[in-house]
Amino acid sequence: MPQRKHKPEEIVAKLRQVDVLLSQGRSVGEAVRSIGVTQFTYYRWRKEFGGLKGDQVKRLKELEKEN
Repeated sequence: MPQRKHKPEEIVAKLRQVDVLLSQGRSVGEAVRSIGVTQFTYYRWRKEFGGLKGDQVKRLKELEKEN
């Protein structure tokens, strides 16, 4: 299965989708399967992007590229 590189904006949107599904009572496993990623990927994204908003993610990625 080829790996797909997600854009930061897509990651934030998917994290929000999972939050909505979790609030509806779904398990983490069900929620991450519905957005098409593994639990490992979800937790890695949440650690990296969890508290950021879309524009903050863009800025973070720009700063990482500069360094």
